[in-house]
Amino acid sequence: MELRGVTIRQLVAQTGLSSGTLHRARGEQFTKCTLETLATIAGALGVKVKTLFEEG
Repeated sequence: MELRGVTIRQLVAQTGLSSGTLHRARGEQFTKCTLETLATIAGALGVKVKTLFEEG
């Protein structure tokens, strides 16, 4: 998100996911997100799902 300059609020608007889900995806509960949720986030950011697992 930081590399793309996207805020949680913008990602909520782009994905339709709740801010709680997005905060969970960014925190320690990342591994509890479904693949569908991760694919939605990755799609909105224009990256592959595996990119979400890479440290920046």
